[in-house]
Amino acid sequence: MASEHDEGGNGGATAARDSAAETKAAGQAAPDPKTAAAIAAAEAAGPQNGESVRVDSWIWAVRLIKTRSLGATACRGGHVRVNGERVKPAYSLRVGDEVRLRHEGRERVVVVKRLIRKRVGAPVAVQCYVDNSPPPPPREAVAPAGIRDRGAGRPTKRDRRELERLRGSQRLGRPDDH
Repeated sequence: MASEHDEGGNGGATAARDSAAETKAAGQAAPDPKTAAAIAAAEAAGPQNGESVRVDSWIWAVRLIKTRSLGATACRGGHVRVNGERVKPAYSLRVGDEVRLRHEGRERVVVVKRLIRKRVGAPVAVQCYVDNSPPPPPREAVAPAGIRDRGAGRPTKRDRRELERLRGSQRLGRPDDH
């Protein structure tokens, strides 16, 4: 008969219980058992002491961006800043770093609480950072630019000029059309 201390036992559940006990001791509400188990699994798959996590991998793992390659592209394009400095995709993150990410017309400002390498579910991902982002603008504030009725066909030259005038994007060197 095997005891619970044997190899291959219920180590994941024990780690989940320990994690739940730590959060309860810290004065936080204990997450549900599934979330606690997922947190324990993410910590087990995370970097060991002294190891680091790439910034492109981390922003993908905590679901700030859809794919890791998009994270690397954002870093190369200067859309990711760590502690105020533009970083390359291979930059090593540390707990306590402030990450600013401009993505899809919105700026996200997060502080790293936990380093993880593997992509995790949304409830676990939220516990890996502190979100200091400004709230997104309300949907009514974002005016749709140039939406045409279905079946109206291509815009005429006059329609195009009106759209440009509404958007305020008249080209330089062109006289105003009145």
